Amino acid sequence: MPDVAADSAASASGGELVPFVPDTEIAVVYPLHHGLKPPISRVSISWARGNNLRVSLLRNPPSNSDSDGEIGGKVVEVNLDSGAADVREPAQWRRIAYGSVTPFALLQSRKNSASILSKLQSSPSPFHLDWWEYVMEYSKDIKELLGNPKSNYNPLIEDPKEVLKKGEEPTSLKAAWELMEMFYADKLCQSWLPERLVDWLADYDCLLSGDQPAVHSKLVEFQGTLVTLQVIEDDPKYWEVISSALAVGWLEIVVKLLRLHGSYQLDQIGLREVDCHLEKDAIFSDCFCLPGEVLTENGLVETVAVLISMMPRMRPELKNGKLGECFKAKPDFVKAWEKWREQITKLDSSAFWVLCDHRQTREGLKNLIQIMLGSIRILCTATSHWIELYISHFLFIRPFTVGFESMYNLAQKCIEMKPMSSPHKLLRLIIGIIGENTEVVLAECSRGFGPWMVTHAIELLTARSDQADILLHKEHDDIGGISMEELHRLVYAQVLTSHFLTWQIAPVYLTSCMRQGMSLLEVLLYRQPAQHNQLLLKNLEICRLYELDHVSSNIMKIAGVYHWKHGRKGLGVFWLQQARDEFLLNKIAQQLFDSVGKSISGESFKQWEGLIELLGSESKPAGNLEFLHKYKFSLIQQ
Repeated sequence: MPDVAADSAASASGGELVPFVPDTEIAVVYPLHHGLKPPISRVSISWARGNNLRVSLLRNPPSNSDSDGEIGGKVVEVNLDSGAADVREPAQWRRIAYGSVTPFALLQSRKNSASILSKLQSSPSPFHLDWWEYVMEYSKDIKELLGNPKSNYNPLIEDPKEVLKKGEEPTSLKAAWELMEMFYADKLCQSWLPERLVDWLADYDCLLSGDQPAVHSKLVEFQGTLVTLQVIEDDPKYWEVISSALAVGWLEIVVKLLRLHGSYQLDQIGLREVDCHLEKDAIFSDCFCLPGEVLTENGLVETVAVLISMMPRMRPELKNGKLGECFKAKPDFVKAWEKWREQITKLDSSAFWVLCDHRQTREGLKNLIQIMLGSIRILCTATSHWIELYISHFLFIRPFTVGFESMYNLAQKCIEMKPMSSPHKLLRLIIGIIGENTEVVLAECSRGFGPWMVTHAIELLTARSDQADILLHKEHDDIGGISMEELHRLVYAQVLTSHFLTWQIAPVYLTSCMRQGMSLLEVLLYRQPAQHNQLLLKNLEICRLYELDHVSSNIMKIAGVYHWKHGRKGLGVFWLQQARDEFLLNKIAQQLFDSVGKSISGESFKQWEGLIELLGSESKPAGNLEFLHKYKFSLIQQ
C-alpha cells in the first residue's frame, strides 16, 4: 500500500525527498526597513507569495500618558532571492523552470539513444562524434529563456552623442551560462576563445560594478555629463573613458567618442589650424610622409581613429556595427598584426606631434597609442578590474594565448596587479573554469546561481570533457551509491516539489536519475492530496506516462477510501471501481446491506438511486454491490 512505499526515504530526511546537507552554510543578512521606533514587542514571520517572507512587527500599546503618536505596528515583505540568482520575480523563475524542461528532456532522450547505439555497435556512433552539436542546440534553447523578454528600442533618429545603446538588461545567470557554453560546449570558438571573452565582457561588464567602477559604469556616468560639455576634449574624463573603452576592445565606442572631438566642428576649424584638405589616403602613406601637407590636430585624431577601426582581430566574423578586420588563419593575422603595429610605431615617433598645440589632445592620443602598443602601465591605469586587464592583454599584448594553462597563469598575474577584496561570483566562476577545476565550477554554480544552474549546466560541462564526465558519473557510497550528476538533479527536483506550481515538472528530472529517481517519484505522487479531483487526474496522467500502473492503482484506492469516509459515496465507489479493488467494494457492499436491510420501499431506496446508476453495466467490477441492481429490479416489479 502507499504508506509502505514512502517509509524509508521520507522518514530519514525529515519529510524531504532528498536528504542533502551542503558542506558550508553561509549566513545571508536581509535588510528590514520598517521605520518603527523601539521597543518592538512582537515579531511574526510567515510566507507570502513566491520567495517573499511577510514580517509583522508590533509595538507595545502606549498608555494615554505616554502616547507618542506612532502607529502600533507594520507589515513588510522581504524578498529572499532564491532559486536562480538574480532572477527575482517568481513568475520569471517559473517561466525559466518550465521552459527548460523540453530542451532537457530532448537531450536526455538523445543521450539514451546514443547509449543504446554504442552498445549495439563496435565503432563510435554518430551521436558520439557530433554530440557537441546537440549540446549547442540545447544551450541555444536555454539561452533564449534566460534573455530579457523586453525588446530592444531602436530610435528612428540616432543621437550622435549617445555612447551606449540601450538593449536588454543582462543577468548574471545568462552571463554564467554563456561562460559555460564557450569554454565547454562550443567547439567552433576554441581557436578564437580570447575574442569570445572580449564579446562576453562587452555584454556583461555592467554586472561587475561593485566597490570599483567598471568601464561600463564610467561610460554611463560620462554620457550623463556629455550634453553639458562645451569643449569636450578639455575634460579629463573624456580621455579617461576613451582609454578605458579602448583597453577592453570597445572600438566602435572609442571611434565615436574621438569623432566628437572639437576639431571636427566647423566653428572651430579656424581656431585649431585644421587642414581641411587633408585626405585619408594621404594619412596612410607607407611612412606617414606627407609632402606639402600638415598633419595637424584633426589629422592626428582621425589617424588614430582609423588605426583603431582597422585593428586586426583573430576571429571568423564581427557583429554588425563592430569595428576591426577579421582573420580566420593565424599566418594572415600575424602578418596584419605586425603591419598594424608598425604603423602605430611610426605614428608614435612622428614629428607632427609638435604641431598639435592642444595639450589634452596630444597627451590623450599618445595614451591611446601606448595602449595599442601594449604598455602595461597605461593598461593598468585604464582598467578597473582584473578581468578588464585580462582582456586587454589578449587584445594588445598576448593575442596568441591558447590553452587553459596559459590563460590561468595570465589570470593569476592580472589578479596580483588588480586584487579585489570581494570578487564577483562571475569572476570566481571564470577562475574555476580556466583552472580546470570541475569541483570549483560546480561549487560556484551552486553557491552563486542555485540548483537550476547546476542541473542544467552539467550537460555543458560534460560535453567535451572526459575528466568532468568521469567525475560527475562516478558513484559515491557515502551519498547512497548515486553520482554527483544524479545528486544535483534530485536536489533540483526537491526545489520544484516545494512549490505547488512547479511540482508537476519534477518527474522529468526524477526519471532521469537511474538509482533513486523512480522510488522518489513514487513518494512524490503518494504525497499529493487525494481530495482535489484535478490534482488526482494530474497524478494519474503522470503514472500513465511513466508506466507506474501499481502506483496509479494505489492512488485510486486512496482516493476512493478518502471520499467514502468523507460522505462522498459515489466518488468513493467510482475510484474503487477504477482501481478494480473488489475487496474494498465488498466491504462497502456489506455496509450498504446492513444499512438498507430487507425493506424494499421507494422511500428507503431513493438515497441509493444515484449510486446504482454509477455502477453502470455489469461488466464493471462492483463486487457484492451487485445486490443493489437486484433491489432496483425488485422495486420496479412492485
